Amino acid sequence: MTMAKTRVAVLISGSGSNLQALIDGQQSGELPIDIVAVISNRPGVRGLERAQNAGIQAITLDHKGYDTRDAFDQALIAQLDALQPQLVVLAGFMRILTPVFTTHFAGRMLNIHPSLLPKYQGLHTHQRALDAGDAEHGVTVHFVTAELDGGPAAIQAVVPVLATDDAETLAARVQQQEHIIYPMAVRWFCEGRLAMSANQVLLDGEPLPSSGYQVRNS
Repeated sequence: MTMAKTRVAVLISGSGSNLQALIDGQQSGELPIDIVAVISNRPGVRGLERAQNAGIQAITLDHKGYDTRDAFDQALIAQLDALQPQLVVLAGFMRILTPVFTTHFAGRMLNIHPSLLPKYQGLHTHQRALDAGDAEHGVTVHFVTAELDGGPAAIQAVVPVLATDDAETLAARVQQQEHIIYPMAVRWFCEGRLAMSANQVLLDGEPLPSSGYQVRNS
């Protein structure tokens, strides 16, 4: 029996490399998803081109056209509700979302962040890990809550920090893992295996640790 495809909307602000990983999974049949639209808060970015190339509706909702953060978020909610996605995926969406927005999509919105959360919320995560002398770094897929990069973790991929690493080389290795674990989390959600309840992530009905399901790379 063929599983019904999950309606997914993807929010971006830039090049959309994680978006491409999801598009590839949809096109290959590996992911049981139907990406109904890609929405960018910045016009003319590469991610919109990726969507168009895949025959996916590409929408620009420029945040600069709104006087307040609340006004933009209300417009984005209206746009998304019209699309009726079952899952909203943030793929390099560089906007701080209001509590009204995060509450509206609670339990059905995922984000990916290039650190082993709760370490290094915010920007410049790779350099911060190097500056701290960390032996390990990585990336986290998490459910989105009102706290910036603070929602409960679903999956983490851990990579070693090499003595020869700079921020660029470390970022490249972390990004390779992003393109593996984000589709994994999306698949689990679509299969009904991954869920958030009372700010706790469940996999197959069992609570995950605060780090989420962890993938370690040597």
